[in-house]
Amino acid sequence: MKVTFPHMGNAWIVIQTLFESLNIEVVVPPQNSKQTLTLGSKLAPEAACLPLKLNLGNYIEAVREGADTIVITGGIGPCRFGYYGEIERQILREAGYHFDVVTLEPPDGSLRGLAQRIRYLAGKKNSWASILKALRFAYLKCVALDQVEDMIHAARPRLSDSHETERLYEEGKNRLAQAMTVKGIRDSVCSIRQSLRDHQMAGIKNADKFHKPLRIGIIGEIYTILDPFTSVGIEAELGRLGVEVDRSIYLSGWVGNHIFQGLAPGYRSIRSYPSHAKPFLSHFVGGHGQETVGAAVKFAREGFDGIIQIFPLSCMPEIVAASVLPRVQETYQVPIMTLIVDEHTGHAGIQTRLEAFVDLLERPSLKGISETSREGVSLVGER
Repeated sequence: MKVTFPHMGNAWIVIQTLFESLNIEVVVPPQNSKQTLTLGSKLAPEAACLPLKLNLGNYIEAVREGADTIVITGGIGPCRFGYYGEIERQILREAGYHFDVVTLEPPDGSLRGLAQRIRYLAGKKNSWASILKALRFAYLKCVALDQVEDMIHAARPRLSDSHETERLYEEGKNRLAQAMTVKGIRDSVCSIRQSLRDHQMAGIKNADKFHKPLRIGIIGEIYTILDPFTSVGIEAELGRLGVEVDRSIYLSGWVGNHIFQGLAPGYRSIRSYPSHAKPFLSHFVGGHGQETVGAAVKFAREGFDGIIQIFPLSCMPEIVAASVLPRVQETYQVPIMTLIVDEHTGHAGIQTRLEAFVDLLERPSLKGISETSREGVSLVGER
C-alpha cells in the first residue's frame, strides 16, 4: 500500500508525519500548481468545485510515483465535499486510474466505522497504543504549524523585507516537517519566534504600521482559506500591503472540531462561531457557511478594519453566507469584500481588488471605526 492524499496548505506535513509514524509508505504529491489544476480540470465536470479539480490533479501526479491508495476526509450536510471520495473514485476509474479510496468520515455517531478505517490503514503491525501515539504527535505538530502561521501573519506588515519573512516561514515549516520528537516541535516554534522577533527589532518597515497596522479577517470555505495556491496568495499579498491578517479557520481547529468533535480544540477553536452567527444565521447550512457568518461577527466585534470572504465558484454554503454578510456589515459598520475563485482566477485581478480594498480601509472616515480597539505595539509571537 502506497498512500497519497489531496494537498490543502500545510496539511501535507501533518499527514506525512502521521503515516510515517505508523511506518506506512506515503507519497506526497507535488505542491498545487497550474499543472495540477490543468490535469484535474481535464477530468472533472466543468461545474465542479475548484478543490475537487485540484484533488484530481494531486492524485494523477501522485500515481506517477506509485501511489495506489487515497485517503480523504468526509463531510455531512448540504455540501458536495461529502461526496468527494466516491465521485473522485468514479472519475479516476473511468479515466483508467484504479485507486483504493479510504474516506475518513466525521464521527457523527459512527466512531466504530472511523476506527475500522483507521485500523485498515494502520494494518495489524500497529497496536492501538501506537496509533493513538502517532495521532497525538501529528496533532501537536498541526497546532505548532498553526502557531507559526499566526506569527507570520503578525510579522508580514512589520518586517522590512517581505522576501526574508517568507524565507523564515519556509524555514520554520521545514524544521517542523523534520521534527521527530515533541521537544523538536517545541524547539522549532521557539526558534522561528525568536528569528522573527530579531528581524523585527533590527528594522521596522513603517513606525505607524508597526503600532497600528490595518487588520483584516479572512473568512470563507476552508480549502480556499488554507491553500495559498487556491487563494492566489492573498495572505502574503495583504502582508506586503502592510495589513495584519487573521483567519477564521486554522487546520488544528478544524481537525479538533471536525474529526475529534471538540475533544481537541486546536490552536483556534471554531466551536463558538455558531453562537456568534445566531442573530444572522441560526441554523446549519452545510460546509462552513454558518461558521463564516459567525467568524465575521467575531472579527467585527474585535474591531477588525475589514473582512474578506473567499470561496470557490458555486459553493452553496458560502453563497448562503455571502447573502447574510451585508446584514453583518450594516450592523457592525465593517467593510466586507467577497472573492470567488475558480480555475480562471488570475493573480493580477486579485491583487488589484486587494489594493483597492486596502486603500478604502485606509481612508480616515473608515479608519476611525475600529481605531479605539487597537492597543499599542504588538510584537511578533505575542498574540
